[in-house]
Amino acid sequence: MSILVSARNLVKKFGSLTAVDGISFEIREAECFGFLGPNGAGKTTTVRMIHCVSPVTGGTLIVNGLPAHINNRALKKMTGVIPQEIALDNDLTVYENLIVFAHFFDIPKREAKKRIAELLKFVELEAKRNSKIDALSTGMKRRLLVARALLNNPKLIVADEPTTGLDPQARHLIWQRLRQLKSQGVTLILTTQYMEEAQQLCDRIVIMHQGQIFKEGVPSKLVEEEIGREVVEVRVPKEEDEKIIQQLSSFSCGHERVGDTLYFYCRDGQGLMRRMIELDLHNYLTRPATLEDVFLKLTGRGLIE
Repeated sequence: MSILVSARNLVKKFGSLTAVDGISFEIREAECFGFLGPNGAGKTTTVRMIHCVSPVTGGTLIVNGLPAHINNRALKKMTGVIPQEIALDNDLTVYENLIVFAHFFDIPKREAKKRIAELLKFVELEAKRNSKIDALSTGMKRRLLVARALLNNPKLIVADEPTTGLDPQARHLIWQRLRQLKSQGVTLILTTQYMEEAQQLCDRIVIMHQGQIFKEGVPSKLVEEEIGREVVEVRVPKEEDEKIIQQLSSFSCGHERVGDTLYFYCRDGQGLMRRMIELDLHNYLTRPATLEDVFLKLTGRGLIE
């Protein structure tokens, strides 16, 4: 697949604050590429530069063969944005919100009506066509933002935390729609704090922290490389750590203490559990390793202000 987005030593500064600190990455056509990171990591700032609403401070950023800058109308025209904020006109109906947005892209009225009908069906909002925005649930508003982002038939979609605050049903519906778009050849860029969302959607990810990229790769491979196949959580007093670690030393497991829990990262969680039973240890559980384990290992488990 050809490269749609290429960044080299990309920098974004706000005064003395460096929000993005010399990162490099490439995004291929028709893939879903995810930016993961805690609040303030620089992921939203990065995608704002990609879709030409925030100027680049340093480095190079090329999208579809063109330099990304805030006056590049050609790039804006080929991009659809699902914003983090729910920015809809409450005084207008669902249909009116879409028809107004179609004007921004100079879509002829007849064509706009056709696309709106198709998109309302796509996001399952046909019955809400004439409803005011205040009458919609949060999930419906999010789905409307997806429809709005598709009005200009974009080649690239930027989804900035698209399922924030949604219930599981609405979240899964949006995931289905985004996967369907990718299968049709649309390139997706996703920012999210939901690790399950990244595993559901992303072909590749980068994990950002303090404006830099910590890791890049395929989600499943990152889990295998950084964590293993399974995680065993043992809730014991900290003073028992040394003894337990020694008793389980025959297993090739990484481990760390966080709060009231001792974590073991391994490829044979069941064998480790059998050994714990033999040692008469209690208050433990085993589970498959996830992308969230990778994320927390790399960025830390403490709250970042």
